[in-house]
Amino acid sequence: MAGGGFCRLPNGTVVVALTLTRPADGTGPCGGTGAGPGAPVRVLVHAANRARALTRLRNLGLRAVYLRGNDRPPTPDEVTAVLHHPDGLLWRAAPQAAPAGPTGLVPQSPQELWHPIRALLGPAGYAGPARPAA
Repeated sequence: MAGGGFCRLPNGTVVVALTLTRPADGTGPCGGTGAGPGAPVRVLVHAANRARALTRLRNLGLRAVYLRGNDRPPTPDEVTAVLHHPDGLLWRAAPQAAPAGPTGLVPQSPQELWHPIRALLGPAGYAGPARPAA
């Protein structure tokens, strides 16, 4: 698990940011960044507390989701993005560390736009656990 973190907002709610691997069965758009299955994606969740934020992700079928530490909290831009989205669940391809150019400066790559979580899980979304036939 790469990195994650949270920040508490003045109204008591939290924004949790996690870097997860893209599900293999997600058929949503790759966004032109090469974010195919298994690529790292940055997921943002707005919830009442940290436990509820992780529960929201687990209810969507992302079972192995844990928040250990606060090494990569959400940036102010990420907090603004998730607060302005009606679902409060967003994702985009995780920014990759680019090698320094000949001048010693790191080139800036254009950031991908945020997508609703439905785009990551595919058109059918999460149908729930498979149930045995009766």
